[in-house]
Amino acid sequence: MCLDQVKAGEEVVIKKIPDSMAKTQFIRFGIGEGSTVICHSKIPFGPVVLRKNHQEIAIGRELARKIVVERKSNGK
Repeated sequence: MCLDQVKAGEEVVIKKIPDSMAKTQFIRFGIGEGSTVICHSKIPFGPVVLRKNHQEIAIGRELARKIVVERKSNGK
């Protein structure tokens, strides 16, 4: 599924960031492919706000539609 389909409060693992420029920017925030993030909120017709550790980053919807994620399993 893509990042724009995630619900607020859901924990996901980033599987693929196809845009190389975005990938570079994400790495600067400590987020890369394989990182686990929480969808903090979704602004209607606006960005998806992600949280990792104590940091939040807003991702525009157009870019969020391109980022492939997977729901984090709660199994131990």
